[in-house]
Amino acid sequence: MHEGKLSASSGIRSSHLSITELKISGEPVEKLFLWGQSACAFTIGGKQQVLTFGGFGGPGRHSRRNYSLLLDRTSGLLKEINVKDSPSPRMGHTTTAVGNHIYAVGGRAGPSEILGDVWVLQSTENRWSRVECSGDIFHPRHRHAAAAAALKIYVFGGLSNEGIYSCLNILDTESMRWNVISAAGEWPCARHSHSLVSYGSTLFMFGGHDGQRALNDFYSFDTTTLSWNKEITSGRTPSPRFSHCMFIYKHYIGILGGCPIRENNQEIALLHLKHRVWFHVSIPALGQCLCVRSSSVVTDDDLVVIGGGASCYAFGTKFCQPVKIDLHLLESVFELAYKKNDNAVQSWDATYTMDLKEREQNGTFISHKVKSMVDAATNGIAGSDPLVFQLEKKYAKLAKDILKKFGWLDLARKVRVSQDNVLVLFPVSRNFHTLVTDQHSKLLDDDSCISKGLLGCPEKKLIGDSIALHEALEILSSFHGSFLKDELALSRKAYKSPQIIMRELISSLLERKGMPSWLLEQLPTRWETLGDITVLPKTCFKDLLWESVREELWQLVAKSLGAQRLARQGKIMPNGTRDSTLELLVGDNGWVTHYENGISYSLDATKCMFSSGNRSEKLRMGQLDCRDEVVVDLFSGIGYFVLPFLVKANAKLVYACEWNPHALEALQRNVMDNHVADRCVILEGDNRLTAPKGVADRVCLGLIPSSECSWATAVRALRVGGGVLHIHGNVNDSDEARWLDNVVESISSIATARGLSWKVSLEHVERVKWYGPHIRHVVADVRCGSN
Repeated sequence: MHEGKLSASSGIRSSHLSITELKISGEPVEKLFLWGQSACAFTIGGKQQVLTFGGFGGPGRHSRRNYSLLLDRTSGLLKEINVKDSPSPRMGHTTTAVGNHIYAVGGRAGPSEILGDVWVLQSTENRWSRVECSGDIFHPRHRHAAAAAALKIYVFGGLSNEGIYSCLNILDTESMRWNVISAAGEWPCARHSHSLVSYGSTLFMFGGHDGQRALNDFYSFDTTTLSWNKEITSGRTPSPRFSHCMFIYKHYIGILGGCPIRENNQEIALLHLKHRVWFHVSIPALGQCLCVRSSSVVTDDDLVVIGGGASCYAFGTKFCQPVKIDLHLLESVFELAYKKNDNAVQSWDATYTMDLKEREQNGTFISHKVKSMVDAATNGIAGSDPLVFQLEKKYAKLAKDILKKFGWLDLARKVRVSQDNVLVLFPVSRNFHTLVTDQHSKLLDDDSCISKGLLGCPEKKLIGDSIALHEALEILSSFHGSFLKDELALSRKAYKSPQIIMRELISSLLERKGMPSWLLEQLPTRWETLGDITVLPKTCFKDLLWESVREELWQLVAKSLGAQRLARQGKIMPNGTRDSTLELLVGDNGWVTHYENGISYSLDATKCMFSSGNRSEKLRMGQLDCRDEVVVDLFSGIGYFVLPFLVKANAKLVYACEWNPHALEALQRNVMDNHVADRCVILEGDNRLTAPKGVADRVCLGLIPSSECSWATAVRALRVGGGVLHIHGNVNDSDEARWLDNVVESISSIATARGLSWKVSLEHVERVKWYGPHIRHVVADVRCGSN
C-alpha cells in the first residue's frame, strides 16, 4: 500500500489517502492492460461492480478489444461476461449507466473507421443489443465525453475524420431519439479527450484538446434550463490536460492523470462543489501509474482506476496496473485545507468570515464605502436597463455568495468574465441597484426595515456567521465594484427552441383563421435533415383542416426550423422500385446532396429513398479490401453500396444493376461526382436478366425485406471458384437462426443445381438495425468456395 498526502501548496501538514494495487484473480490481469477503454459502475445481484468494455491492448498481440469485464473491487475477482452479440472491437467510446442498462456510444474501430452506433447492455440478461435511434443525426466520433442525468445521456465534442465537434447531443433512452440542442450561455469550444460528469441535474466538463493545445477550462451545464456556464473557482486550477479522468465523490469533483505528463499528474485535483475551491492531494505512487486514457469509477468510498498507458519508440508500450484509492477521509482532508488556511488555500470566504466577526464584536461599520458605490451606481443607467455589477476576479467568490444569499444575483442571466479576463460581471437585480442608489441612508439607520420591505426576507447567514444586510453592502463596497448596462442582455433575444417558435407561430395562425386550437396536437416533435431539406414525419399535420392554410402554414414551419427547403415523409412505395413519396412543401425541386462517410450522394428525394439507418453497413462495406476484386451489386439504387465499394474499398470494377429510372439518374450522377465512373458499369433493367455471369468475387444483395428473388442470380454472377455473397433481409429476432440456416441451405442447393461443387458456409452475421418491433435488418456474409 502506498500513501499520499496533501501537498504543501494545499496548506496541510499531514493528511493521508491510501492507494492500493488490486490483486487480480479469475481472468488474467493482462485483460485490463488497456487504454481507450470505458468503464462504469454496474450493479448485478445487488452488488456494485466495475464494468469495463473495449479498449486497445490485452493479452498477446495488442489490438482493439470488445470483451466485457466485471471487476469486484473488494476481492479483485475479474470475470468476463459471456455476452451475445457484442459490439465490434473499439476504443475511444463511452459507456454510461442509466438504471439497469449500460449504453455504449461511438468509438474507433480502425484508423479511419469511426463509429456512431449505440449499444445497450442489460443487467438482467448478458446481452448487448444494437439500438436504431431516431431524431437528429448523430455523427460518428471517438474521444467524446458522455454523462447521464435522469433518463438522458448527454454527449459533447469528440473527434472524427472530418474534424472536432462542439455540438451537444442528447439521447433520450426512453424513446431512443437523438436531439442536437442549441443551448444558451457560454458555449465551450470544440474539443476531444475531455471529461464530463453529472451531479444531480448539472453536468461538469473539464479540459480536453482543441486540436492545437490542451485546455483547462471548466464548464457546467444545467440540464433543466439547457444553458452553459463557464465556472469561476478559487484555489489552484488543475493544469491544462487531455485524456484524463474525472469523477464525482459526494460533493467533490476529482481530476487525475492525463497528458501532458507532469509532476502534478502525481496528484488528484479536487473541487469542493459547495465552496467552489480547488485543493490538491499528492499521491506519488500515481506517477508510476501513467494515468493516460484511463478509466475511473467510484464505488462506495473507493476510487477504482483501470487501464491507461502509452507507447513510444523509446520505452515501448506501457500499461497500468489497476488500483483503488480510499476516499473516505477526503472530508477530513478538506476540513484541514479549508479551515487551517496556512496561506495556501486562499479563500475569501474564510478571510471575510474572520473579518466580520471582528467588526461585529467591535460594533464598527465602514459606511463611507457604501457611498462610494452609490456614486458609481448612477452613471447613465436607465430605470429599465438590465445591469451587471463588475469587480476584480479575486473578489468573485465571496461577492457571488453574498449576492446569491440576499437574492440580488439575477439567476436568469449568466455570470461572465470581461474580454480582458480581469473583471467578473455579475448580473444583478433592480432591487440591489435601488438599495445602493436610493436607500443607503436607511441602511445605516434601519437595516431590518429595508431587509423586509425591499427584499422580503430576513437577515441571511454567510459562511456560518450571521451577517446583516448593511454588512453585506459594506463588504461589496470594499471591492470597489461598479454598475454597467448589460449590453449582452440588451442585444440578445432570449433563446427559444424551434418547437416553441413553431407553436407560437402556428397558434397565431389558427387564432387569425378562427381554427380550433386542438390542431396544435399535430405539430411535429422531431424531424430529420437530408442535405438542406428538413423532413417532417408523415404523422404530423394530418387533419384536412390544414389544407385551407397550407401555403402560409409551410412557410411558418420552415421559418421556425430555419429550413431552406421543407418536406414531409411518406411511405416507401411497396413496388419493385421502392419509390419515395416524400412531399416537397417548401422549395422548387427535390434534388439534394447528402454527405456520408466521405462520400457524396445526390438524389431527388421526392422520387428516391435514402436510408440513413444503413450507414454502419455502408461503412463496413467501405472498409473491405477489394482492390483486386470485381463486385456485382444487384440492387444498386442511387449507389448506396456501389459508392463505398468504389470510393473506399477500391474495387477494381463494380457492375451496378438497377431498374428504377429515377435511381439510375442519381447513380450516374453520383459515380461522376465521386470520380469513379471509369470503374463502374451500370446495367439498366431487371437484374435477373441483366446481371453478368461468372465474373464476381463478391455480390451485394441489399434489398429488404427480402432479396431471395435474386439469390440464384447472385450464384450465377460469382466466378466458378466462388466468392462472397452479402445477403440482406428483415428477420424476426426469434427466427434468426432458422433464417440463416435457410440462407446457407438455399445457396448450397442453387449451386449444386448448377453443377458447382462448392462448400457454402456462414462467414459473418451483421445486425444492422431494428426495422420494427422484434424485426431486425440482418446481413449474412456467405462464403462459397471449392470443397
